[in-house]
Amino acid sequence: MGRSRRTIPEELLLLALDPTTGTTAQPQSLDLGLAGAQLVELALAGRIAPDGDRIAVVLPRPTGDPTLDSALELLRRRGSPVRAVHWIGGPRLGLRQTYLTHLERCGMVHAVAGQMCGVLPTTRYQATETAISREIRARLDSAIRTGVPPDPRTAALAALAHAVGLGKHLYPGNEGRSSRSRLRDLIRHDPMGGLVAHAVMDVQNGAAAQPRRAPAAGPGRQPGTRAAAEPAAGVPAQPSRRGSMARVGAR
Repeated sequence: MGRSRRTIPEELLLLALDPTTGTTAQPQSLDLGLAGAQLVELALAGRIAPDGDRIAVVLPRPTGDPTLDSALELLRRRGSPVRAVHWIGGPRLGLRQTYLTHLERCGMVHAVAGQMCGVLPTTRYQATETAISREIRARLDSAIRTGVPPDPRTAALAALAHAVGLGKHLYPGNEGRSSRSRLRDLIRHDPMGGLVAHAVMDVQNGAAAQPRRAPAAGPGRQPGTRAAAEPAAGVPAQPSRRGSMARVGAR
């Protein structure tokens, strides 16, 4: 891959990729999770930092990863810290496909063309580096089994896996119930991962569309009126829709 370390978005996508069907589990929420995973990766790279429930750019220097740098540039253009829930719920498209194409280019998956109902063309993705997927899964299993606090990357990955609903994919059935519970508990081991994971769940629950609490009345503002909802970073304001899960994509 040209890098000694995989990014959290890449690892989250590999976790979600079903080795039998070549499809991704939880595709809608996974799009949100990938957007959140970019934030965690940028934080680990020292480019952004949490500011309450907001994300602030602290070092706008590119990371060298084009997809991450596109997200960083959008955050920089925002000019002021943006709420994580608004960023993750922002209307950008194609992030999952961007990362699938990237993994294919790196030789970690290969595309398999097919047809749905014998007519509609489809593309599935099969992992070619299964040892990498096993290593990622082993890190989560170890954190769940031993109870030893994981490293920040593994903790953030676990938090995002729980947030997008991969628990039932990774640890299915009644026998996986305790593992799913421990996966959820790992969310507390990384503050940034926890912030982003909760934002992903809030977007799925429609919280991103809720108006913010009205600020104190000032010049030109009548007491009791609400401020307009803050638009997602890098995009124009538009009417919010409760429960919408717009996808976030790299430019």
